[in-house]
Amino acid sequence: MGQNMEKIRIGIVGAGNIAQSAHLPAYSTLKDRAEIVAIADLNRQRAQDAAAKFGIPAAFGSVEEMLANSALDMVDICVWNGSHAPVAIAAAQAGKAILCEKPMADCLEHALQMEQAVKKAQVPFMMAMVSRFGGEQQLLHDMIEAGELGDIYYAKTAYIRRRGTPLGWFTDTKKSGGGPVIDIGVHCIDRTWYLMGKPRPVRISASVSRRIGNYQTKGVGRWIALDRDVTAFDTEDSAAAIIHFDNGASMLVEASWAINAKPDAYTQICGTKAGATLDPLMIYGENEQGYLTDNQPTVAKYNGFEAELAHFIDCLQNGKKPLSPIEDGITVQRMLQGIYDSASQGREVYLD
Repeated sequence: MGQNMEKIRIGIVGAGNIAQSAHLPAYSTLKDRAEIVAIADLNRQRAQDAAAKFGIPAAFGSVEEMLANSALDMVDICVWNGSHAPVAIAAAQAGKAILCEKPMADCLEHALQMEQAVKKAQVPFMMAMVSRFGGEQQLLHDMIEAGELGDIYYAKTAYIRRRGTPLGWFTDTKKSGGGPVIDIGVHCIDRTWYLMGKPRPVRISASVSRRIGNYQTKGVGRWIALDRDVTAFDTEDSAAAIIHFDNGASMLVEASWAINAKPDAYTQICGTKAGATLDPLMIYGENEQGYLTDNQPTVAKYNGFEAELAHFIDCLQNGKKPLSPIEDGITVQRMLQGIYDSASQGREVYLD
């Protein structure tokens, strides 16, 4: 950062797990470029506790109170999915840049309301899609952009937990908008779609299952939201979908919080010249002599949250376009909505 470049002043909305375990620790590595000046949470005491823990000057009980009483450049949205839209709209109307945790919203309607407010206010906006920000992902993206894999025509991806349903607001669709599809499926869908070159989705066929529910399995760990008083449990356990794109490519998706299957997480990309898998990155190709090759590039590891936040701060300070702009958030939300609509209607659905 240049000597005369001012720090970005940030307000965090939501003092829950994602803020305290990921965003706030990541910001601590960016102190020369950004400063957290306020944090807000509906639970004011939680905001005050987080402020004391992370050395944040001010704590508030609402985003409105924070916006009215803090000099901010940017708002970082770390609340439950159902509150993304009202928080983002308030921030946009106040003229603040916005970073929004995935997914964009709990449903497409609310995501479109966010887009309208952001574009009307002409404020910078980035989706916090951390799965785009790994070293392997970026190398593979560059290889695909350079044409090394040829035309990408098929991909499959999954995030499968055998027993991993989070506790708290995650299982209440009024707050979350859905289960593993919108919680962890969004990661693999977004990353894979990004690597495919972001073709336009046109139709989706999907099914969801609610066969296991609120299990009592012993000896397994679970993500626990700080709001533990939520008793609703009306989300799906698992889902599978195939997404078709306007260029003829397709993506096969699986996501689960609870299923009687081996846990797994993968992304596979197939092109006309070569293919690839992630975690670890492997390239499956053919050499000049006509032999099949399996190559594993050596890629430096780094913290995706730190890279993500550093990127958006750089965008704000230097007028760059974010890697995951609001248009991408809308398209991913259309795919999530399409999965749920197809499953509920029992048929393939076409996207607008």
